Amino acid sequence: MTQSDVTLDLNDLLVIREDNKESGVVTLTLNQPKQFNALSVELLSAMQTELDNIAQDNQIQVVIIAANGKAFCAGHNLKQMRANVNEAFQRTLFQQCSQMMLTINQMPQVVIAKVQGIATAAGCQLVAACDLAVAADEAKFATSGINVGLFCSTPAVAVSRNLPRKQAFEMLITGEFIDAHTALQYGLINRVASAEQLEQVLQSLIEAITVKSPVAVRTGKNMFYKQLDMNVEDAYHYASEVMTCNMMADDVNEGIDAFIEKRQPVWKGY
Repeated sequence: MTQSDVTLDLNDLLVIREDNKESGVVTLTLNQPKQFNALSVELLSAMQTELDNIAQDNQIQVVIIAANGKAFCAGHNLKQMRANVNEAFQRTLFQQCSQMMLTINQMPQVVIAKVQGIATAAGCQLVAACDLAVAADEAKFATSGINVGLFCSTPAVAVSRNLPRKQAFEMLITGEFIDAHTALQYGLINRVASAEQLEQVLQSLIEAITVKSPVAVRTGKNMFYKQLDMNVEDAYHYASEVMTCNMMADDVNEGIDAFIEKRQPVWKGY
């Protein structure tokens, strides 16, 4: 399926893609509101296709993951999982979901979750996997698999890398909801706004990123995730090498000259 095919009825699309070529921003909207945007095999496949295509496009700087309906994402599609109770299906499903989450981290663009409603289980994982997240003050978050006898093991990977240890484990072991302000306090999201102001807050964050050098942003995202798993000594060695290479970029010369000359830089990009 080509998600951007204008001849298709948008209501038939699992994921709606909207490109703003002038700003270098793409929005991917989960479009299964009646299923609370649950991550079915089909929805995961549609998302993976879009993310893979976007990752290859140097003109795109920021990706927004949003959702239609009351829920941002209710996690995996439990009805589909229950209808396929065999080990091979379950293993493939979780590997497919994990690959999508990894793609978000590994693609060069900055990925921002725009959370308008509940985000539970793998939906909470999706928020945690994104580089940044903004949420409406009415949004709620939970890793609720434990309530049906299933510990949220794959969501735990992303959640435990965002939240302090005890707060992450409390969410995982109790399945209880936290509100948006608590999620902000814990570090799961970056900014909270009223539903009416959510788009304005999101745009402010986008603009703060897109005015920067594309070279610096892409270099920075890649460096940030790689150094997280290193010990401090190795991280400093790696960071020094990255900065050395970054200094050779034309954009750095332009940025420094613009700073000295008290003018806005004109980035050359890639």
